[in-house]
Amino acid sequence: MSSDQPTEEPAYDDRVYRSPMATVTGVVLLALLAWLCGDAVVRGAGNIPWIALAVALCVTPLIVAFTVRPAVFAGADRLRVRNPFRVIELPWAAVDTVRARFSAEVLAEGATYQLWSIPVSLRERKKANRRQAGRLGLGNGQAKAPDEEVRRASADKIVEDLRELQERGASRPGAQGPVKVSWSYEIIAPAVVGALILIVLLATG
Repeated sequence: MSSDQPTEEPAYDDRVYRSPMATVTGVVLLALLAWLCGDAVVRGAGNIPWIALAVALCVTPLIVAFTVRPAVFAGADRLRVRNPFRVIELPWAAVDTVRARFSAEVLAEGATYQLWSIPVSLRERKKANRRQAGRLGLGNGQAKAPDEEVRRASADKIVEDLRELQERGASRPGAQGPVKVSWSYEIIAPAVVGALILIVLLATG
């Protein structure tokens, strides 16, 4: 007798959080760097082309690290934070809380990790608070009907979503284990090599 009932829990897709503004800024900076360094390579004389290549080798990974690279991946079992130079994997059971003060942060095992891809806008938060106060009728003594949800600051909404995922996922078997932190050598190594080459070229030129 066969059964059509699933025997395993359904798969959960990661929720991915990035900063669109940072991504756009990174693309613009990379295009500008490519234009400037490319022009120096084509038109430059002496050591200028080599200096331009060293600058590109050093600066390109740094631009990528601080703009395009940062992301937060939230799944059913764990939170994976990709910051400029590190990747932090946090099983939900190891997470104490997620908060947004002056920056978005996750606290786990006595350490605090910043969420670079979730910028906190104090201006946006103040505007959201003013809308909330207006909705409740503060100041005139009359409360307004809660006919629709007042829009909150995006960072606060994301943090609330992550807290809900943590509460639901902390007891899952796959959500157990310690926090793992790894360095992103694919970013660090070319930046360091480029900087060393640039120093040598400037010192000997």
